[in-house]
Amino acid sequence: MLLRTVKALAYLAGGLVAGVAGLVWAVVSTLVTAVLSVTQLGAPVFLGATWVTRRFAGLERRRAGWVLGAPIGSPYVPVRGRSLRERVLATAAQPATWRDLAWLIALFPLGLAGGVAAVVVTAVDLGAILAPLWLWAVPNPHAPFPARPLMTTVPGRFALVVLGLAVLPPAAWFVRWLAGLVAAAARALLAPGLHRRLVEETERLAATRRRVVDAQAAELRRIERDLHDGAQARIVAAGMTLALAARKLRTAASAGPSAAGPSAAGASGGADVGADIGLARRQLDEALAELRRLVRGIHPPILTDRGLHAAVAALAGDSPLEVTVDGDAERYPAAVESAAYFVVAEGLANAAKHAGASRCTVTLARAGDAVRVRVTDDGRGGADPAGSGLDGLRRRVEALDGTLTIDSPPGGPTVLHAEFPCAS
Repeated sequence: MLLRTVKALAYLAGGLVAGVAGLVWAVVSTLVTAVLSVTQLGAPVFLGATWVTRRFAGLERRRAGWVLGAPIGSPYVPVRGRSLRERVLATAAQPATWRDLAWLIALFPLGLAGGVAAVVVTAVDLGAILAPLWLWAVPNPHAPFPARPLMTTVPGRFALVVLGLAVLPPAAWFVRWLAGLVAAAARALLAPGLHRRLVEETERLAATRRRVVDAQAAELRRIERDLHDGAQARIVAAGMTLALAARKLRTAASAGPSAAGPSAAGASGGADVGADIGLARRQLDEALAELRRLVRGIHPPILTDRGLHAAVAALAGDSPLEVTVDGDAERYPAAVESAAYFVVAEGLANAAKHAGASRCTVTLARAGDAVRVRVTDDGRGGADPAGSGLDGLRRRVEALDGTLTIDSPPGGPTVLHAEFPCAS
């Protein structure tokens, strides 16, 4: 209890100095920033003044923590922006910037009133308790009653000691209550508000979604590996076994009849078996081709092994169009590469099937924290952005916080543009 009272008294007494300093800084920084706002110095001066104000507010949060039991959390959102103007706008858009300034102004009357009250109550009470040690040095025979007998006589001075000790508990409670009141006001203005909580919730949801998307991409890669290494390998092995059986059957048929000679029914049966084997091989070949198309539709192996640029180059090689691929071979997160790959695949397929195009250009580029994919063809245009294929692509891109735009006027050209955030 004594420690809490001492912290409360220190907080209120410090508020006397902090209140004056905060008011002076708030007024001076606001005036200087306002005057310089019409010049090129306005932006850096605003950012510098905000930085100092936040340091001042951070000190106030720690001071309030003496009374509240724990420091007040930081309410600031990281400022993102490449240009000076973007950083200024991002800083000014945060409510915490202006709440800090409001607290520095409000701290002056609160700190003055609270500090004076706490210091006066403490000084009077301690003065009464210590009366025998100092009142003899300031005799005042003209003091009114009842102060004169209390201050000028030894029994009166010891009576002040008793009175001071009796008043000490309520005085200490008053100091703690007053400090709690001022600290609660500081918490109301300086604690993280709704804006910070919404930003944190948004970041949490975005991180959760990224984990879900990454898990989905990993699951698709697992399915692709299982199909490639399992079902596809077994189909290939079965096809080879049938091919070997067909070869043996042809060898036996070309060897001629045995000494006993096969019957006509046996020869007919062998021919039927050969036909069945041929049919089975064709069916296996068709199943294998379909399985390979399915694997490429889930997640092409080359995308995992060599990256987006190589996978797009493979698409360009398989396309009936003349396709030019521009861009570097940089690797991106698996989910981004997968979505970008299917944007290019859909764009090339639409250009070949529906647009009547003869040439197509694919551009892969990274601009800062974004990956941009552009597919341009010289076809007839008129693509429907609400079509099932393009709509499915849009949902796939938007699942990664990306954007997909389609510009396809009648007569062409058609431009498919996708942009994905990519901080890694």
